[in-house]
Amino acid sequence: MAVFPFQSGTPEPLLRASGVTIDYGAVRATENVSFDVHEGDRFVLLGPSGCGKSTLLKTVGGFITPTAGTLTLAGQRITAPGPDRIVVFQEFDQLPPWKTVQQNVMFPMLVSGVSRAEASARALAWLEKVGLAQFAHAYPHTLSGGMKARVAIARALAMQPKILLMDEPFAALDALTRRKMQEELQMLWDEMRFTMLFVTHSIEEALVVGNRILLLSPHPGRVRAELNSHQFGLHSAGSVAFQAATGRIHRLLFGEEPLVQATGVTVTV
Repeated sequence: MAVFPFQSGTPEPLLRASGVTIDYGAVRATENVSFDVHEGDRFVLLGPSGCGKSTLLKTVGGFITPTAGTLTLAGQRITAPGPDRIVVFQEFDQLPPWKTVQQNVMFPMLVSGVSRAEASARALAWLEKVGLAQFAHAYPHTLSGGMKARVAIARALAMQPKILLMDEPFAALDALTRRKMQEELQMLWDEMRFTMLFVTHSIEEALVVGNRILLLSPHPGRVRAELNSHQFGLHSAGSVAFQAATGRIHRLLFGEEPLVQATGVTVTV
C-alpha cells in the first residue's frame, strides 16, 4: 500500500476538524476524528450505520456541540448554525407543500435578508442549472422524488454557502434515480466547483460522488483511512477497477487490511 501526502492548491483548509469527539449522554458517537476539507473538495464521510458520520455532519452544521476537539470554517470556530453551511437532508418532503418550487428555493434567501428581486433571480438561475426551470410554478406534490432532490439542491446552493452539507441525500430514492442524481451532482460540480461534505454508507456512492473519502470505523467512529479517489483510475462504475476499489475499501473499513490512522494522507488502491 503506497502512501503519499495529500496536495491541495489551497494552502489552508476551508474546514478543519481537530480531534472531534461527540458523546450522546453515555454513548460515544465519534472519537478523536480529524480531517481537512479544502475549497472545491467533494469530501465524503463513509462508514457503516451508527459510526457517527451524520452526527459529524450535524456538528459541522453547528447543531451539535462536540464533547472534545474543535471545528473551524475559514479559520473561525463553529459554534452555531449559519448560512455559510447549508444542509440537504434525506427527506425531500421538507419542502413546504403550500409553496411553489420557486418559492421554496427563494424562502431561505428571503429569511436571510436577500431582496425579493435578487432571491427570485437566483432561484430561477439555480432551477435552470438543475433542469427544473419549467417547474418553477409547480407544487412539491406534483414532483417525483428525484425532482424534489433537485429542488433541495438548488435551494441550498442558491444560498451561496461556503460548504454544502449533504446527509445521505439520495438514500430515499430508487436505485436508478439515485444513480442519475449522483451523476447530475457530479455534472453540477464540474460546472460550479462548490465545496461539498457528503455523508453515505454506500461505498459505490462514495466513489462516484467524492474525490476524497474519509473511512470511519464501526461505532464509535474513528478515522481508519483517507483515500483520494482520483488515484483509483475509475471511469465507470461497472469497470474492473471500480469493483476492485469497492472491495479494497470494504476490507479497509472492516479491518481486513492494515490501516493508515492519520489524516492528510492518500492511500492508493
